[in-house]
Amino acid sequence: MNREIMRNTGTARIPTERLVSLLQTFTLKHAAKILPDLLETADLENASHKEFLLSILETEVIGRNERRRKRNYSAAHFPPCLKPLEEFSPDELDSGITQAQLDKLKELTWLDNGGNLVFAGPPGLGKTHVAVGLGLHAINSGYTVCFEKMVNLVRILDTAETERSAGFRLKNLKKAQLIIIDEIGYTPITRSQANRFFTFISDTYESSSIIFTTNKESMDWAEMMGDPVLTTALLDRILQSAYHTMLNFA
Repeated sequence: MNREIMRNTGTARIPTERLVSLLQTFTLKHAAKILPDLLETADLENASHKEFLLSILETEVIGRNERRRKRNYSAAHFPPCLKPLEEFSPDELDSGITQAQLDKLKELTWLDNGGNLVFAGPPGLGKTHVAVGLGLHAINSGYTVCFEKMVNLVRILDTAETERSAGFRLKNLKKAQLIIIDEIGYTPITRSQANRFFTFISDTYESSSIIFTTNKESMDWAEMMGDPVLTTALLDRILQSAYHTMLNFA
């Protein structure tokens, strides 16, 4: 009996169900789910033991990455009608941002370096669209992302110690690799809320990258915060990171 026949007869004596059970025991659930297909492909292609093992491990890695991506997407709390950056042209935004700038941002070098982005300009020019598009691109690249409008973030900070859901959300925000804070300056905040917002930025700016969208220039943030000294300290933290970009949408 040659080696090929021995391999085939040996494999035939092992029930597929037992292999599936063993894969599940080692929590290789994604590979276990399609093991019959993997076995059939291996037989058709006369795959070696190493090739078959590689197909099992790659299937599991792909499945886990997709599950992680879906979990991260759900936890991001993106707004509805999400559109990936690849599906639009800068010409659609009427914002002044160029394709070259978008391509550079999509490299995510700024995120790897712990940098921040500030998108400033009047309403309706696509600041949120670009920020969310970058957030989705980051998730697809394996990063964790959280999105909140400023008004919602202020509410979370106000109630984190008394509401369980707010406390849980704040914990997730602080763990995210990328935080998107949308519409800063659209609604005024109190002095105590400004202090809590400053504390939040101070707690996260060294461990997370942050994208800010705002309808105000940085010099006008003091009006929103109600405290020029606090605003200066806040901007110092935002802009002293390893990489930061202020894009004016006009």
